[in-house]
Amino acid sequence: MATRDKNAWALKVLALVKAGNLPAALAQTQVAPTAGDIVRLQALLAGLPATPALRHFVGQVEDARTLMAAPRLHRSP
Repeated sequence: MATRDKNAWALKVLALVKAGNLPAALAQTQVAPTAGDIVRLQALLAGLPATPALRHFVGQVEDARTLMAAPRLHRSP
């Protein structure tokens, strides 16, 4: 049985952010597999240089994490 790389989703979204495609990255946060994936993305985003657009995006990611942490919004694997 293959193991899932826990950082795979976060790394893909980080690549979108680095490419400057913040709308696509934000759309991905709306369909994140788990709240833990969003937390891993936030850790990766912390290492990027702060820009106004990135700060706004980080705030939107925090909102997505808050919504995802609500029990009614968890998705089954």
